Amino acid sequence: MSAWYEEAVFYHIYPLGLLGAPRANEGGEAVHRMRELIPWIGHIKELNCTAVYIGPLFESSTHGYDTIGYKKVDRRLGDNDDFRQFVAACHEQGIKVVVDGVFNHTGRDFFAFQDIRQNRENSQYRYWYRDLNFGGNTPYNDGFYYAAWRGCYELANLNLDNEEVRGYLYEVIHDWIAEFDIDGIRLDCADCLNFDFMKEMRRRTAAEKADFWLMGEVIHGDYSRWANPETLHSVTNYELHKGLYSGHNDHNYFEIAHTIRREFDQNGGIYRNTKLYSFVDNHDVDRLASKLTVKENLNPVYTLLYTLPGIPSIYYGSEWGVEGKKEGGNDDPLRPRLDLEEMKKNAPVGGLEAWIRTLGRMKKENPALSYGTYKELALTNRQYAFARMMDDKAVLIAVNNDEQEAEISVPVPVTASFGVDAVLGEQVSLENGVWKVHLAANGSAVLCVG
Repeated sequence: MSAWYEEAVFYHIYPLGLLGAPRANEGGEAVHRMRELIPWIGHIKELNCTAVYIGPLFESSTHGYDTIGYKKVDRRLGDNDDFRQFVAACHEQGIKVVVDGVFNHTGRDFFAFQDIRQNRENSQYRYWYRDLNFGGNTPYNDGFYYAAWRGCYELANLNLDNEEVRGYLYEVIHDWIAEFDIDGIRLDCADCLNFDFMKEMRRRTAAEKADFWLMGEVIHGDYSRWANPETLHSVTNYELHKGLYSGHNDHNYFEIAHTIRREFDQNGGIYRNTKLYSFVDNHDVDRLASKLTVKENLNPVYTLLYTLPGIPSIYYGSEWGVEGKKEGGNDDPLRPRLDLEEMKKNAPVGGLEAWIRTLGRMKKENPALSYGTYKELALTNRQYAFARMMDDKAVLIAVNNDEQEAEISVPVPVTASFGVDAVLGEQVSLENGVWKVHLAANGSAVLCVG
């Protein structure tokens, strides 16, 4: 039996933004905003998503990644009981829950860092941070130096070579599984983490929950260094993310096809046995609707997200074409407050949300879209067709990034005289092993054969 994450479709929530929490954590009583997420579970299920990635969740000073405490839900969101209820409600609907694990660094208000500020050389935590040097200094003028993530000194790098630090974080993860019953962790800044730390995490979490999933945020590099049988199950596919929008903006399907050949081709694709985490936008990059020069290309981009090899993820609000661009170093426009009832009320009938729902249904109904091998069938700058093949069946996908309609002939890689349109359910005749497909402007088509 395959693990749940092999065929998952994720819904990604940045809760501090979605729920309109204040930018700064001023302390005080918990505000139970997280309870507003319960109605979103029904929406997530309607989209045919099967998992939620939510985070950051735990107590922090501002944006969630400057951790104050790993064992307590951020008071701006609610309390531990609120999150426990959210996970239980998701599980009742058959939806798995994955949280952010921010283990590369802490905020300056974390107890160990505060102890160092107070006790300096006498602190029992003086070896918990990387490159701590009481002969140096930082812009905060603490009278000591420490390594920080990308020179952002509000984020102090933990020393993951230290056995006490690792032991503390393993205890945190155990507590998350025991208390909340989470199903996985997305590792923030996985490309900065100690490999032995991640391997031991894999061993420990698998012992606690056999199908526990670990996914790492990795921007550049050889993804197989992180995603392999010993370390993590998956990593973020930033290489494909870039191609999905620029391949449409530049009318250049060769860029996307080249990326897929390099990554997933059965005859030499370097990640052909790995399911990478696919996305078109997230809490760190501009929204897809703001990146596309032709908004109508939302249709073929999402078609590719769901049908190319990978584990697709939808970032909250993007199912309605919500826009958002970084403003310098300010990520707030990417992380807006949204009201579910208002968004659904204003969504056009038959619009992007409906198409994403349809794509989710297709993926659920066609195991080849999760497990099938990839085969390129036709390619020009503006049209692209490929198959996902499994046993004697195939799902054929064709996309068009042109503002004009297009007719293309696609060779069918299995023997058949007809196929079924995956959207309409209608039978389509094949002529001499060829699918003659009419593509709408900036449109796509999916055919099931066999």
